[in-house]
Amino acid sequence: MRLTVGQALVRFLAAQHSERDGERRPFFAGCFGIFGHGNVAGLGQALLEEGFPYFMARNEQAMVHTAAGYARMTDRLATFACTTSIGPGATNLVTGAALATVNRLPVLLLPGDVFATRTANPVLQELEDARSHDVSVNDTLRPVSRYWDRINRPEQLPSALLAAMRVLTDPAETGAVTLALPQDVQAEAHDWPEELFAPRVWRVPRPLPETDAVTEAAALLAAAERPLVVAGGGVIYARATGELRAFAEQTGIPVAETQAGKGALPWDHPRSAGAIGATGTPAANALAREADVVLGIGTRYSDFTTASRTAFAREGVRFVNLNVARLDAVKLAGVPLVADAREGLRALTAALAGHTVTDAYREEIAALTTRWNAAVDAACAPRGRVPLAQAEVIAAVNDASGPRDVVVCAAGSMPGDLHKLWRARDPKGYHVEYGYSCMGYEIAGGLGVKMAAPDREVFVMVGDGSYLMMAQEIATAVAEGIKLVVVLVDNQGYASIGNLSESVGAERFGTRYRARTDTGLDGGPLPVDLAANAASLGADVIRAATADELRTALRRARAATRTTVVRVETDPLLPAPDSEAWWDVPVAEVAALDSTRQARARYEKDRRARRHHL
Repeated sequence: MRLTVGQALVRFLAAQHSERDGERRPFFAGCFGIFGHGNVAGLGQALLEEGFPYFMARNEQAMVHTAAGYARMTDRLATFACTTSIGPGATNLVTGAALATVNRLPVLLLPGDVFATRTANPVLQELEDARSHDVSVNDTLRPVSRYWDRINRPEQLPSALLAAMRVLTDPAETGAVTLALPQDVQAEAHDWPEELFAPRVWRVPRPLPETDAVTEAAALLAAAERPLVVAGGGVIYARATGELRAFAEQTGIPVAETQAGKGALPWDHPRSAGAIGATGTPAANALAREADVVLGIGTRYSDFTTASRTAFAREGVRFVNLNVARLDAVKLAGVPLVADAREGLRALTAALAGHTVTDAYREEIAALTTRWNAAVDAACAPRGRVPLAQAEVIAAVNDASGPRDVVVCAAGSMPGDLHKLWRARDPKGYHVEYGYSCMGYEIAGGLGVKMAAPDREVFVMVGDGSYLMMAQEIATAVAEGIKLVVVLVDNQGYASIGNLSESVGAERFGTRYRARTDTGLDGGPLPVDLAANAASLGADVIRAATADELRTALRRARAATRTTVVRVETDPLLPAPDSEAWWDVPVAEVAALDSTRQARARYEKDRRARRHHL
């Protein structure tokens, strides 16, 4: 069959399917793109001719965020391809690719590239490198891609496509995959075997645990006096939340949740200890400090989860790590249980039949969580003042959302407050990107979530800092008729880094949006109207100031049929309850500022609690 490289690639993508537990679906929901001279004649023409679903994005980074949001919502069983031209379009993919790879979410990137024949070099936007002609700006995607290839000849395409699919559908290896496509090769015709375009099913595996590993892990857990489960995103991706619940109910072991694992148990389940780590709850962190055996399930033990390795403080604490990726299964010198989370939990539940924790431990868990829930109620209660506290806004959105609705957030102070305060009721109802903590993810990622789950309301919570970095996908949502509820929280600066700056003695320097004066950026608030900006992008806008106005606005937005932005101002100096955990951010060792010297003294004291688990 004679087709161009672009046409063959698109036809191949349309024939790929994933399957797990007998559920088969197209792996690619379509292609996002922005066209330029590097892809319009090749992939652009192919997408038009082949009729593959195409969606126009407004920013190349944002299109990758949308694909990542879609992939996460579908438990990594489906995603989008993303195409750009060579040059700034291609390099704009780097941040999105890093986010996808850090969070282990499959996305396929198809940037155009310079001429493989080199007859027109240097072409527009080509990076000339005196060391080699085989370098382009697309090489910046190598370190942030799980698989990277450049297709310099049509004959190279079949093997590259199969390698790309192998990585994209591997739960342990997945992330961003980049196929750089020289613009002349995209348009080149070739005779392809019919078999390349036959429907192909990629079965997503559920690796079984080794019997000896299950025996060793079960023995450690059975001997533990104060065991604790740390549930990560792997529990949700494996759709193992039912098995986790059965395990916790049988054994009585409490379950603490990472950012990616939040919702693995409903917030009010008796075995739910809440969020863990630097953004966690005092209840879960108290249990972590005294735990003698920790069962980590589908977690990569980030520094936030381990509170920079101070969370698990008991002498001789041991770890059992159930993870599909061996990289994570051996962390903290844990007993590795390399397996699918669902299959591993089933094996552990069977091996621990008849075993349960003591009544005294159950009572302690209940007392800690009851005390924390009362603290949440107090922190989120309306204070009758304006601006509102961020906790009040979170509570209002939580109350306005239904049991299956989704909250989306990424960077700043809100992810930490959401991790502590949000009361998740559904495994897919909490979508906070905190692996890369990328400002600007929120609206684009929320678009992908809604495309994957059109029957759910999606509440995007975004701060003014993130909004200013990437709000333009509101226009994409409007163009596609996709409805989002965007809660724009305006605190006139960077609240999270402001708080962090103060804690390290830097006095909130450079973290507030203020006009410049003779002494620096310390003048009055900027005359910026973000609500008007959202309206200019095509969204309906509701402004709210008081708690009552906010709740009314959220009800209206939820009932609306179009993307609606609710703008509310908050006070960045009204904090949520403390997690009673530490996060390692080094402080200047010498300084003229007294605030910095005091912060350094606190830092020296706090870091003494850091542990090496060997």
